[in-house]
Amino acid sequence: MPGGRKLPARDELSTWRDFIEMTDLLRGRISARLQADSGLSPGDYAVLLALAEAPAGRLRSSDLAAHIGWERSRLSHHLGRMDRRGLIRREECLTDSRGAEAVLQPAGKSAFDAATIPHLRAIRELFVDALTPAQLTAAAEIAAALGSHLGRSGDSAAVRRTPRISR
Repeated sequence: MPGGRKLPARDELSTWRDFIEMTDLLRGRISARLQADSGLSPGDYAVLLALAEAPAGRLRSSDLAAHIGWERSRLSHHLGRMDRRGLIRREECLTDSRGAEAVLQPAGKSAFDAATIPHLRAIRELFVDALTPAQLTAAAEIAAALGSHLGRSGDSAAVRRTPRISR
C-alpha cells in the first residue's frame, strides 16, 4: 500500500457505515422538524445563529462562510435567497470596501427566535433523550477526537467552532 496506509477491517467498515447512516437519518429528521416547525432550512438556521451571536448581528461574508463551513459561492447564493426573504441584508463592509457583510434583519431575528425552542426540543427528543449520560460523554469525546484528527489533516472546515448550548 502506498504510504503505509491500510484499509479498514470489516468490523471497522461496519461501524463506519452505521455511524454515517445514523447521522444522516438524525440530521434528516432534525432538519425536517426545523423546516416544519419554523419554515427555516438548516442552512438558514446556521446563518441566523452565526449572525445572532456576532457583534451587532453582522459578519463579513468570508468569515461567515468559514464559521459555518461553507464555500463562499454557496454562501453567496444562500444569502441572496435570505436577503430576498428579508431575513438578512447584504451590505458593504464597514472596514473594507472590497468586502461584504451579512447583517441580521428584524425578520431574521424573529424567525431565529421563534425557531430556536422547537429546534432545541427536537435535538433533545431525537438525540439527547436517546442516549445515556455516558453515551453523551462518549459522543462528545468521539466528536472531539474526529475534530482534532481532521484539524491535523488540514481540513479547517471540518473543525469549525460550533456554538455550544449548555445542558
